[in-house]
Amino acid sequence: MKIFAITAGALAALAISACTSSGNTERGAVTGGLLGAAAGAVIGNNTGSGDAGQGAAIGAATGAIAGGVAGASSDRNNDRADRYGPNGEPMLYDNSARRYYYVDRRSGRTYWDNGDYRG
Repeated sequence: MKIFAITAGALAALAISACTSSGNTERGAVTGGLLGAAAGAVIGNNTGSGDAGQGAAIGAATGAIAGGVAGASSDRNNDRADRYGPNGEPMLYDNSARRYYYVDRRSGRTYWDNGDYRG
C-alpha cells in the first residue's frame, strides 16, 4: 500500500509539472527528482537498514541532477532550431547525424550548421 501511495503521488506531481511553461531543464529536474524519490524510497525500504526516507532523499537528488542535465541538452538543441543559414535558410535537423543543416537556396546544396559541405 505504501508503494502505491508513493507512486500515485509521484505520477500526480509529474502530470502537474508537465503543464508548466518552463523549459526542459526545469521540467527534467522536477520529473527526475520525483521519479528518483519514488525509486529511492522503494529501494531504500527494501535494502540495507530499510530507511525509505534516506533512499528517497538520495534518489531525489540524483534524479533531479540527471533530469536537469537531460533537459538542458534538449533546451540546447531546441535553441539551435531558431537559427538560419547565411542566406536566411531555415536550419533542419538530421536525426541520424544528430546535427543541424541547411539547404543553400542558390545552389541547392546542403551544408552543416558550421558551414561544412554535407553532400
